Amino acid sequence: MQQRWHAAISAGLLATVWCGVADTFGLITWIGFLGCSTFFAQGRSGFAGLLQAWCTNTSGVFWAWLIISGSSFFVSPVFGWIFTGIATSAMCLQACFGKLNFIPGAFIGCCITFAMSADIAAIMPPLLIGAVFGYAMSRLTDLMGYCQTSRSRETQTK
Repeated sequence: MQQRWHAAISAGLLATVWCGVADTFGLITWIGFLGCSTFFAQGRSGFAGLLQAWCTNTSGVFWAWLIISGSSFFVSPVFGWIFTGIATSAMCLQACFGKLNFIPGAFIGCCITFAMSADIAAIMPPLLIGAVFGYAMSRLTDLMGYCQTSRSRETQTK
């Protein structure tokens, strides 16, 4: 139960900071929260988890950009459907590679790109920074747990 409190406090604190940073620098808040969510959902901790969140989200942004760009050369929407099918298969198949093996991360990046009409400049900063905030939340939660454990040990030895 105590760990939940640590997670709640660190998440609430850093979510507040993220909202302020996003507002100050004109970043899209919800995209950052999806980057943060990817960090936690992919299951790895530390820098390895951050790297995986970045890689999978960015790959999804790439695939969506490819779908949007490729289908824009054709009048018929059928080509968009075909490109979507190919990219969807590719997002699943890329999971054979270590840093790309969190398939939902790719789909998150892809969906963000469609929602933002492939505005890569507006997507990438909050997406990458959001994952960093996820990493920071994880580290702050660990630090709070460590401090409490250390304090408990000191109290028991007295």
